[in-house]
Amino acid sequence: MPVNNLSIFFVVSNMGQNEDKKQIRRYIREFKLTLSYQEAKIKAQLVFAEIESMDQFMNARTVLAFWSLPDEIDTHDFVIKWAAEKRMVLPVVVGNELELRCYKGIEYLEKSSGFGIMEPKTGDLVDPATIDFAIIPGVAFDRQGNRLGRGKGFYDRTLPKLVNAVKVGVAYEFQLIDSIPVAEHDIPVDIVIYN
Repeated sequence: MPVNNLSIFFVVSNMGQNEDKKQIRRYIREFKLTLSYQEAKIKAQLVFAEIESMDQFMNARTVLAFWSLPDEIDTHDFVIKWAAEKRMVLPVVVGNELELRCYKGIEYLEKSSGFGIMEPKTGDLVDPATIDFAIIPGVAFDRQGNRLGRGKGFYDRTLPKLVNAVKVGVAYEFQLIDSIPVAEHDIPVDIVIYN
């Protein structure tokens, strides 16, 4: 699995998987506080420039992305830019699942009541099997492509359905760590792109 050549070493303890995950989330949260708005913007531009240089992305017709929260690598410009050329898809939280809906423009997004995420309020439902390229958020990733989410399991339930997609994790460099505790059902991403 290709990753860039920088990483942050993180020792997974013997406290148990749930405690380890909490510790990693705390560690990443502290690092995010040190990142200025300008630094974050530049890092996002570099990550998405690398994605745009990938043949798999350029050849993709249907792309799953996400509308980033303030503490995530910024996807807004990327989604807006490519919506004119590709079928861009965003997740919508429905109960314990993610529905995948076509992005039609900022004016069709609304803030979800539960998580404060901007989601398409309208838009065709998209079959996960039709996704060619998927951009996946995470609190942290490791060198094997394992990801740690926010703990709700939405992407854990969605990733197995993306059977035809190249799955790409996007992150800041401090979100790439040595090892993430994983369970048997966890699905890794194919590549992690970070800066």
